[in-house]
Amino acid sequence: MDALIDQVRNRHKRAIAQLMTRVENDSTLARYAIRALYGETGQAHILGITGPPGSGKSTLVNEIAKELRCQEFTVGIIAVDPSSPFSGGALLGDRVRMRDLAGDDGVFIRSMASRGSLGGLARTTSDLVKILDAAGFDLVLIETVGAGQAEVDIAGAAHTTLVVEAPGMGDEIQTIKAGILEIADILVVNKADRPGSDRTVKALKVMLQMGIELDRTIHHGQMMQVESGETKSPGYTKTWKVPVIDTVATEGKKVKDLVKSIISHKQYLLQSGNWFEREKARSLQELDQLLRMEIVARLQTLVSVEEREKLIEAVASRQIDPYSAVDQLISKVEEVENKRG
Repeated sequence: MDALIDQVRNRHKRAIAQLMTRVENDSTLARYAIRALYGETGQAHILGITGPPGSGKSTLVNEIAKELRCQEFTVGIIAVDPSSPFSGGALLGDRVRMRDLAGDDGVFIRSMASRGSLGGLARTTSDLVKILDAAGFDLVLIETVGAGQAEVDIAGAAHTTLVVEAPGMGDEIQTIKAGILEIADILVVNKADRPGSDRTVKALKVMLQMGIELDRTIHHGQMMQVESGETKSPGYTKTWKVPVIDTVATEGKKVKDLVKSIISHKQYLLQSGNWFEREKARSLQELDQLLRMEIVARLQTLVSVEEREKLIEAVASRQIDPYSAVDQLISKVEEVENKRG
């Protein structure tokens, strides 16, 4: 295991793939690997790409990676796909759609199954990101499942969040319901060669402008004041102004502009001090997830299946309410742990 971790530090692709597989399948090995590598993480720019199915996320990720490689950045890609109901593996397999990047030593692509996780990410996505970060990749791109409105976990997992829309996929107002303006650092209207793309771009820009006119906007779950006219250094602004970029990923159109905005957003985060704030948000989300997993695992270990089944039946038959059932489960865990001393 230690030899494998050392090879990961030297960016050996086979070692990276092997370690990722072990981390996905064995929580004990995952703990060991992340503890060994964690001190070498924190350098990569983590880019999240989300949006509804059919918006062309995979093609766009492919083009973004190609442009980043032209600028000599190294790129790691994690594509989270829906799980197969039969094998449990990744259903779509984005690596098939990223053939242009095959053979490039500066690119690593990993498809992983969501395995039933909600929010657009898989349970071990953050661990795989850390492996790529420790391996020295400049940017790590995370493409989410594309499940729809519930897909907001990426905003807490990435430094920069791209929300991809496409014209002709429904009422433009639907984007507001999805909370799209709250999680997006960059808005992308892909397939801009389709009829109606100008309406989609306009609708998004109008909503963004409404926030500016009100001198406030909600971004990443926080109410932020929009201040203008104050600069500290070139490229610095107190509040990031979310750009709306229309692309045609199949032709590479406007992808260079998109990559320029991605790099500008990183500069903004570093210069404004928001980089560390994003790191704190990412850490909070990860700790919360790990804590939940640990509590559930402990519960399953210490409380028998029969006892849990009895409580489930009691709740279902309205003999006891869910809150009281949870209290009983927690009390049972504490009782067993106290007996163990």
